[in-house]
Amino acid sequence: MVRQTRRQRPVCACGRLHEGQEGLCGLVSQASSVVPTDIAVARSSLTMAPSYPPVPKNCTVTGGMGFVGRRLVEMLVERGATRVVAFDIAPKPEDAGDDPRIVWMQGDLTNPRDVDKACEGSECVWHIAALVGPYHALDMYMKVNYQGTVNVIDACKKHGVKKIVMSSSPSTRFDGNDINGLKETELKIPRKFLQAYAESKCKGEEACMAACDGENLLTVAVAPHQVYGPRDMLFLHNFLLNAKRLRVFGDGENLVSVCYVDNYCHGLILGERALYPGSPALRNFYICTDGKPVKLWPFIDRALMDVLGQPSLFTKFKLPGWSFMYPLGYCVESIGALLGKKFKLTTFSVRMLLINRWFDPSLSKRDLGYEPIVEPEEAWRRTVTWFKEEWMPVHGPQPEFQSF
Repeated sequence: MVRQTRRQRPVCACGRLHEGQEGLCGLVSQASSVVPTDIAVARSSLTMAPSYPPVPKNCTVTGGMGFVGRRLVEMLVERGATRVVAFDIAPKPEDAGDDPRIVWMQGDLTNPRDVDKACEGSECVWHIAALVGPYHALDMYMKVNYQGTVNVIDACKKHGVKKIVMSSSPSTRFDGNDINGLKETELKIPRKFLQAYAESKCKGEEACMAACDGENLLTVAVAPHQVYGPRDMLFLHNFLLNAKRLRVFGDGENLVSVCYVDNYCHGLILGERALYPGSPALRNFYICTDGKPVKLWPFIDRALMDVLGQPSLFTKFKLPGWSFMYPLGYCVESIGALLGKKFKLTTFSVRMLLINRWFDPSLSKRDLGYEPIVEPEEAWRRTVTWFKEEWMPVHGPQPEFQSF
């Protein structure tokens, strides 16, 4: 059976999904003085929405068509930017609409001329673009995540762009052991990286932080941990796709920090505000989270139940973690090395599903003024709504038709 793709509705500034390109917020702004009660209530709630400090008028977001990058582009426009270049190797999303403030620019991060064009005229570059996933060779990761970052730095110097906010990753500080409430300064770069992606991101981050001269170019690195939300096609997407065969690894009690996409983008925007001569944020690494840690497996389980309506994973048998799944991951890796192939099951992926990974983000609060802007339950409601309305018709289980 052929699955039909369908045009996704944009995620509105109010957090809801609406019909049409403009959404409810656009309709409210154009409505007459006589409006239906539900729209009047929405207008009232929008009036009471928190105000945020101004953002630069001219911005560039690399990776602007991706999950985080696209939401950041939207939030910059919502907060007053008049020109945002959304730069990505991917084409403009079909459901993106035609906002004159957004310049959708397709190009290659590894091509200096493309990067030059994207950065010219901007006041700040948010460098979000990266090659992710565990399926590539180190040289490919380095070409995009390190050399691509160097291209951004060079373009900013050439065009007098004074600020770079780099999206980094906590995996650059992972040594494989449990992380229980550590601050950013307590996380050390390991002697040996657990994966090629982390190594390449670390090299890119180091180059970006080293480029900060305290006056002409100011840089900061801001990372999320386990980011999720509407349009997430990596984290929850993969668990939902494999829901039928998925089982809990270990006892299912391991804690992790998670970060709703709007909260992370808010942290990235605050990163720009913290870039000024003498700022304590210069050249530093920060992590944004939703606040309190959650148990990873119940978090995943809730997604499977709320989106797919399937029984809890905890009603099924659990797979022993360190005694079975980890050795199995090692065997799969070894077979992959012999065959020259990459498999999803690796010692790294198993380890990430078993260890504690939660952080104390107090430094991001102190230096960036970061606090989550969307509470966990509201973040979850928006996420589940999108997966039900937009993800399920394309990727969800197809109805079975009885033949007569």
